Amino acid sequence: MTQMAGLRPEHFHWQVSDGVATIRLTRPERKNPLTFDSYAELRDTFRALAYAEDVDVVVFASNEGNFCSGGDVHDIIGPLVAMDMKELLAFTRMTGDLVKGMLHCGKPVIAAVDGICVGAGAIIAMAADLRLATPTAKCAFLFTRVGLAGCDMGACAMLPRIIGQGRAAELLYTGRAFDADEGLAWGFWNALHPSDALEAEAMKLATRIGAGPTFAHGITKTQLNQEWNMSLDQAIEAEAQAQAICMQTRDFERAYKAFVAKEKPVFEGD
Repeated sequence: MTQMAGLRPEHFHWQVSDGVATIRLTRPERKNPLTFDSYAELRDTFRALAYAEDVDVVVFASNEGNFCSGGDVHDIIGPLVAMDMKELLAFTRMTGDLVKGMLHCGKPVIAAVDGICVGAGAIIAMAADLRLATPTAKCAFLFTRVGLAGCDMGACAMLPRIIGQGRAAELLYTGRAFDADEGLAWGFWNALHPSDALEAEAMKLATRIGAGPTFAHGITKTQLNQEWNMSLDQAIEAEAQAQAICMQTRDFERAYKAFVAKEKPVFEGD
């Protein structure tokens, strides 16, 4: 296990407080675009989070009124036009590895989205476990609008699971933006909050989750991601095994003793 509070990334802001890590992209004057370097550093950070003992929950936050404008037109899209197939595949695999890192980091991830959330920014929000937004949030999976397929970084697998096949197909074919109310009605956003309250609400939710049985939360995240590939019988058996593991934890025992004593359990993640 490792400590990550002291991480000093070069290409995004990072802070850890009371078990909650906050990430926000840089260059707000450009609506926080991604670059080759920020993709790679985010990928490596989420991979490392699987072994972090001082982080229980991650909040991927906005920065100065916007979440992320996707891949930087000059720093990413321009150079991609000049690459050969081998180089292009290395890049697309790297971007997919960021999503894999988010899925396998073992920590609940909350996206707190204000303003623009498009392209790869929309993918990052999609890959989070929970998504909060402001009434002015604009989200778009706009890959077809730059001549690409809608199947980017797992979108064709994950987006239909969140909002349904027909709605996902429309967004991925047209690349159109959907507003906050539409996203809330579809279940893409878990809740909407005013801009000046968004981050506080995200931290409140993160703190609530972090106060729970964090080892068991990691099991929950694993099962949520893996059970889409299982039959119902396989899923029930996997959950039987997962729950038996959790029943061996001290947190399970703490909860029982607190119930008997008519007290609120205090979980410690072991």
